[in-house]
Amino acid sequence: MAAYRAKVLGQVQATLQYFRALRSRPGSTATETYNAPLRGYFRAYSTDALLKVKVGPRQVNCVYGRCAFLLGGGIGLYGTLKLSLQQHFAEEELLHALGGTPRLTLYQYKTCPQSSKLRAFLDYYGLEYDTVEVNPAIRQKWTGFKKVPILVVEGEDNLELHDASVIMSAFKTCMIDKSKTIHEVITYYPVLTSKNIFGIESSEYTNKHWVMLNEIAIELHYPNKTARRDEVRWRHWADDWLLCLLAPNVYRSPMEALEAYEHIVHEGNYGVVQGFITKYVGAFTMFFFSKLLKIWYRMEKDVRQDLYKAADEWMTAIGKKRKFLGGERPNLADISVFGVLRTIEGLRAFDDVMKHTRMRKWYQSMGKVIREHGGQD
Repeated sequence: MAAYRAKVLGQVQATLQYFRALRSRPGSTATETYNAPLRGYFRAYSTDALLKVKVGPRQVNCVYGRCAFLLGGGIGLYGTLKLSLQQHFAEEELLHALGGTPRLTLYQYKTCPQSSKLRAFLDYYGLEYDTVEVNPAIRQKWTGFKKVPILVVEGEDNLELHDASVIMSAFKTCMIDKSKTIHEVITYYPVLTSKNIFGIESSEYTNKHWVMLNEIAIELHYPNKTARRDEVRWRHWADDWLLCLLAPNVYRSPMEALEAYEHIVHEGNYGVVQGFITKYVGAFTMFFFSKLLKIWYRMEKDVRQDLYKAADEWMTAIGKKRKFLGGERPNLADISVFGVLRTIEGLRAFDDVMKHTRMRKWYQSMGKVIREHGGQD
């Protein structure tokens, strides 16, 4: 907080120093004349003093030009500082909603798309957190949950949060609606437990892609009527379609499956023997499992074509006039798509997508704004 205030104060002081330089610039009588109205903005000058000096048309134009320049610069500075302070205060309100200055601990698999998505969100908004790399082979359990990511908020009241989309939506709600705490907001996303066709119990959260706001907050936060609907739609798309395309593409062939698991073992929390077994058993298992997914989702014979179509569909949604789906700044859909794709970075599937689609520029812009904690500015 102190560093941020110092930065803002520095910007204001630099601007005031520039104004003082204009006022005190040495020069001829004519120069003093067209600077006098500017000085009068800070200190009262008599009109008689101004009338005693002869002023030509050129000097009058200079006066108007200077005033217009200062007015425009002042408005621009005000807008910049206002936006910057709004973003920063949103972060402070989130910390308040979490119970002061909590400690955030993220339990994850580094190569898990959902974990990557949540890290992208936390990094974008500059929220500090510790990571614990879970051993996928052991699969420790926390309160009945085997899935990662799990975010533990350690503060006045400890809180354990599950599901990346829920956490992103709940945190964003707290950033915008300052009257609500995270303990209240998390109740807006009730969990439903059921069994799938294989008899395996699974949990699903209601409303998880929605930032829960009232009508006034929606109008203030989203620039147009379709912005919120588009954000929700593409967040669904990232979880329910783009993510499902990864396994058939990453494990498309035995060689690609081995390359993928070599990457997973390298990034994960494995021992030497455990890593060796995981690499070959995992690659063999996922190669055949990816074939079942291909049939289940009725993908093309060459699954890479489905991935290309998905990438182009996303870029079409952004359009040519916008930098991100959220406009000049990423929204939660941008963060979700980036987080999912980042898990295959360095693999053949990722290189092919960057080469054969229009996604490279957007992806690089997302990487830059997340590394620089763009949500704090």
